[in-house]
Amino acid sequence: MSARSALGKYGENLAARRLTDAGLNILARNWRAGRGGEIDIVAMDRDALVVCEVKTRRAGPPGGPGPFQHPMEAITPAKVERLRALAERWTRLHGGPPPGGVRIDLVGVVLPPRGAPVVEHVRGVA
Repeated sequence: MSARSALGKYGENLAARRLTDAGLNILARNWRAGRGGEIDIVAMDRDALVVCEVKTRRAGPPGGPGPFQHPMEAITPAKVERLRALAERWTRLHGGPPPGGVRIDLVGVVLPPRGAPVVEHVRGVA
């Protein structure tokens, strides 16, 4: 496993824990739709289906080299459209949309050089 994939897996584990602690029920992780892409986490929040994108970043030291992109900045319009298409495919394969509809959430994980990871859950990014 590469360092990058290990970092992503660690972030997804933290995200799944945060979502579960918030009362969501995890249905699937790393759900693949063939060439259409992947949903990091699929969950239910009461009667709503939640398609969750997880972005994990290492924070460099203050004043360190290179720009630091916050995980929330990684959600582009193209990414949102891909997530919507994946959510539509999921619902089509799993009996249609639930009564509460479908929501796209983002969990951003920042790993500072020292200290605990910062996990931020944003509901309904799109």
